[in-house]
Amino acid sequence: MTEHSKLPVPEKGEAKPRESLIERAAGRFDFTRLSRPAISIPPVPLVRPVAPPPAAPVKPVDPVKPATQAASAASAAIPAEAPAQDAVVPAPVLFEGPRHPIDRERLRDQGLIVPEGAVTALLEEFRIVKRQLLMQAADLRRQNAGAAAQRVLISSPHPGEGKTYCALNLALAIAAEKESEVLLVDADFAKPSILSTLGLPGGPGLMDALMDETIDVADCVLGTDVPGLWVLPAGDTTVNDSEYLSSSRAAQVLARLTEGTPRRIVIFDSPPALAASPAAELAKHVGQAVVIVRADRTGQGALEDAVSLLDGCPNVQLMLNAAQFSPSGRRFGAYYGYSG
Repeated sequence: MTEHSKLPVPEKGEAKPRESLIERAAGRFDFTRLSRPAISIPPVPLVRPVAPPPAAPVKPVDPVKPATQAASAASAAIPAEAPAQDAVVPAPVLFEGPRHPIDRERLRDQGLIVPEGAVTALLEEFRIVKRQLLMQAADLRRQNAGAAAQRVLISSPHPGEGKTYCALNLALAIAAEKESEVLLVDADFAKPSILSTLGLPGGPGLMDALMDETIDVADCVLGTDVPGLWVLPAGDTTVNDSEYLSSSRAAQVLARLTEGTPRRIVIFDSPPALAASPAAELAKHVGQAVVIVRADRTGQGALEDAVSLLDGCPNVQLMLNAAQFSPSGRRFGAYYGYSG
């Protein structure tokens, strides 16, 4: 154990001046032995500490609620702030138009996905494509891309490369999702074909809402008998379609299509990028663009020009259409009994 020694205590009645801590330490240890002879330090006069004046009496505080009293004092010193208003959450825009039957025989005749039909190789292919698009949409939402994360543009360099065919099949595949719904927009204003392909009636559409501020674009949406599938017609034709799409009104109309509905995916069937300018304008409002490339038909130069025109979209992807050969030898659909 460490040896302890008691400090000398003055005898009773003996007056002894009060020593400082430094004086006490100097009396117990030989500091001169530890000092280096080469360095001469002049002595520093010691200053005896002065006894502090007696403290003012402290008013006793209730020991039961010290935190409450401190909080009360702090609140009295800081002015009260106005209560924050609740954030306004937009009401979801629900499409309430009548539902029209889809002509399933017409779909089958044109080689499209038939709702509630058998699993085919075509359906399996578009299941894989839609999963990639939905995953990308989820990533864009996490990156705070806003409503653009829910919008997908389908285009091609030239006519006849299958953009409408792919847009329809993607919409039909996404409609089968259990927690999502899809709105298919016919944005090919010069040559609309979505309504005739599905067998739906005509009516006002996207361009009407862009030209007339009194028209609510949600009222132009057509319902179908396929759960989760909605269609927005192209609407009236005009020679100023690009100008309307570049106006501030366009951003408001497109925002209306997904307002309050984060699970809704909007697919735009746009004109060919090298044939009409609306595709480039729509690309500025979407989070993803898919360029349809037809095997043995689309040239590399045309493809590069189309991708350059759609650079307003941050994510441009390519999709090969009408390919007859698969390097991996995969053949979807056979597992479910498809052999056609």
